[in-house]
Amino acid sequence: MSTTPSPTPDFNAIKVRQQAAWATGDYAVVGTAIVLMAELLCETMDVRSGWRVLDVAAGSGNASLAAARRGCLVTSTDYVPSLLERGKLRAAAEGLTMDFQVADAENLPFADGEFDAALSTVGVMFAPNQTAAAAEMFRVVRPGGRIGLACWTPAGFVGQIFKRIGKYVPPPAGLNPPSLWGTEARLKELFPGARSIEATTKNFHFRSPSPENWLEVFKAYYGPMNRTFAALDAAGQAALTADLMELVASLNVAHDGTMVLPSEYLEIVIAK
Repeated sequence: MSTTPSPTPDFNAIKVRQQAAWATGDYAVVGTAIVLMAELLCETMDVRSGWRVLDVAAGSGNASLAAARRGCLVTSTDYVPSLLERGKLRAAAEGLTMDFQVADAENLPFADGEFDAALSTVGVMFAPNQTAAAAEMFRVVRPGGRIGLACWTPAGFVGQIFKRIGKYVPPPAGLNPPSLWGTEARLKELFPGARSIEATTKNFHFRSPSPENWLEVFKAYYGPMNRTFAALDAAGQAALTADLMELVASLNVAHDGTMVLPSEYLEIVIAK
């Protein structure tokens, strides 16, 4: 019995669309709410002062700032220039010095082994060519160095958000879900040369005055959700809103009208 092979995605075209999506709204508003994930990752990695650290798909710089606060020599990269500008403002406000560079996670402009460590908090997982992005992170870290990741899991809140979004605006055929980075099986495939991969399941708690407030913030500032709602007609928007509110209601642990919602993620330390 013959099977039809999965189509090969046009990674470059997908990347252009993704870049436009992440530049929509203001991801820094959402990003600053999850600062804790980057701080915990740097503690788990035991980053040392003086290390050369690369932050890949840094967004507005959560992991960059966390490493710089620990005395590391940080290079913060992203393919959305406006997000790097927000990172520069945050660094200046804290009196921290680091380099900022526009860079594609799938084609990093750095030499082999240039860094002691590479970090990414819910960033590189969204690169369309997962194999290329993982290989680039591995390449630029020196032998004996470390890669630290925080990635949403398929079963967690954010993973479920993207499943619901996909019902209304399906992802390109053949593209692996970003949340696969939040599984140990996929990490072993992406980093076959690693000496070790240590993964710990954790929860980040999204907090908001109400579920409705959370949705309005994400619709306004979280690029992928903003673009999804913009692509739907009124009926589609209403249906997606109902789906998301149902998801929130099923996971919200607050019973006072506010929202306290655990979102599962995988914290990963990879030794090269």
